[in-house]
Parts: sequence; structure tokens; C-alpha cells
Amino acid sequence: MKSTEDQLNHVMVEFYEKLSSWEQAVVKDNGYSLPQIHTVEILGGHGPMRMKELAEKIGVTTGTLTVQIDKMVKSDLVTRMPHESDRRSILVALTQKGQALYREHDALHLQLTGELTAEFSDAERVQLLSFMKRINAEF
Repeated sequence: MKSTEDQLNHVMVEFYEKLSSWEQAVVKDNGYSLPQIHTVEILGGHGPMRMKELAEKIGVTTGTLTVQIDKMVKSDLVTRMPHESDRRSILVALTQKGQALYREHDALHLQLTGELTAEFSDAERVQLLSFMKRINAEF
């Protein structure tokens, strides 16, 4: 019999794979890349960010992010603007089109979360939220 640690490992990997597959399926229908959607999600949840901070949250280099942001500016999803107090910094922010995409994608996430936890009690949802927050805090 597998240890709890081993079972947990496999269940977490399986969840990640299923969530990734779902995300890929949702994204391919709207014409944007997965990294672009992740950028929209981060900016939608956090507001305008410095390039360096955004790159760290996404897990890419600033060089890679620059290429992606250039494409997103051309698609009118984001805009670059000078930082108010630091003239050397550039902030990236969602445009109205980017904000609409964020709301649309966030609604799909909310629907999925509702479907996945439909059979959970309120207490189980609270417990899952607590566990997920603790897991996320480790990253």
C-alpha cells in the first residue's frame, strides 16, 4: 500500500494535469496563448505591475516577458505606462479589452470551482480554502 505522502503526490499531480488540460481547452478557443491568459489573470487580480514584478509572478525572465507584452500591446490587451514615482520603471496594465477578457476568464474559473465543489458542504469548502491558501503560501 502506498504511503499517504505518495498518494498525495500523485493526486496533486493528477489535479494539476487536469486543471492544465482544462485551461488549455478554454484558452485555445479564444485565440490567445496560455502565457497571455496567465498575464491577464495576474494583472486582473493585482492591478498594474512593474515588468520585473510581473515576470517574477509568471516565472519568466524580463526578456521573455517583454516579447510577450509587445504582442499583448499589439492585441490591445495591455498598455505600458510610466510609474508615477519611479521614472525608470514601466508599469503594465490591462486595457478595457484586457479587463473584459479577465472578467470572462475569471467567470469560467468560478464556474469550474462551483462544479468541482458542488458536492462539498460549506465547512468542506472553508477547509479546502484553508488548505489551498497554505499550499500557495509555500510557493
